[in-house]
Amino acid sequence: MKKAVVIMNLGTPAEPTKNAVRSFLKEFLSDSRVVEIPRAIWWWILHLIILNFRTPRVARAYQKIWQQDGSPLRVITVAQADKLQTHLQTTYGKADCPQVKLAMTYSGPCLADVVSELQQQGVDHIVLLPLYPQYSATTTGSIYDQLAAIIVRQRDIPSVHIIKQYFDHPLYIKALAHSVEEQWSQTGRPDRLLMSFHSIPQRYVDAGDPYYEQCMGTAKLLAEKLGLNQGQWLVSFQSRIGFAKWLSPYTIEVLKELGEQEIKHVDVICPAFAADCLETLEEIQYENKAVFIAAGGEQFNLIPCLNEHPDHIEMMASIIDNYLPKTS
Repeated sequence: MKKAVVIMNLGTPAEPTKNAVRSFLKEFLSDSRVVEIPRAIWWWILHLIILNFRTPRVARAYQKIWQQDGSPLRVITVAQADKLQTHLQTTYGKADCPQVKLAMTYSGPCLADVVSELQQQGVDHIVLLPLYPQYSATTTGSIYDQLAAIIVRQRDIPSVHIIKQYFDHPLYIKALAHSVEEQWSQTGRPDRLLMSFHSIPQRYVDAGDPYYEQCMGTAKLLAEKLGLNQGQWLVSFQSRIGFAKWLSPYTIEVLKELGEQEIKHVDVICPAFAADCLETLEEIQYENKAVFIAAGGEQFNLIPCLNEHPDHIEMMASIIDNYLPKTS
């Protein structure tokens, strides 16, 4: 049996230009999983307001963090796939090692093309790992939709398993704790550790999305692993869009309040992100840090995402191993 692993993340513009960013935002924000507003209404809002006013600002933000080989998210995801492949080769040996591929929900490489390529190579068992520790219909749910669209067009359907979530996996919590401890060994323990998760509209959670509960589960497990008491850590939510109520408290407001309360040293970790990206490197490191310092804070550290850290690769391999068929 030929096996493969596909790791997936959100996606990124092809380049930090207005045209590329507009194309990416249009694809991303046209997904009905992401924005649950009637299409006839949302089309006008998206094309007349959002794309016209948001695109230039997002393009400038990408320009701040763009790397020689592309956006940080893409560069890191490629490195994750390469290191996971090497790790699996060590574990399984070359003859039985699953092939590792990457796909993006938006902007490519798209899941349909990756699955088609694997099938042409004779792969008949695929493990799909969305790099979203906490499940939400706005992220992992879209991947289920894409897989369903692939399957409905086929006669010979491959065996595919999607790993829905890993927000409480022991190796994930261990890797997060290790990343915090590595930061503290260099810059000292902060007055507060702020765990900032990507926000989603509150009404999505009210309708049954388990994301908030899983974020809180991750936060509590991480705090326990680090031995923190209740006054040493906080949870907040970032990256709100529009004027509707999203999960709160909002990260930027929490940091402003901490600065005003004369909390001098804050470290921020973003456990919902498997790779550093626009939301961590620009939103947190530039915009949110500036608010904290202006409000009276003095020391601010963004703890890097797990990225291609060996702990992260080991965690991926361990999770995947449970869903790969074993040779007799």
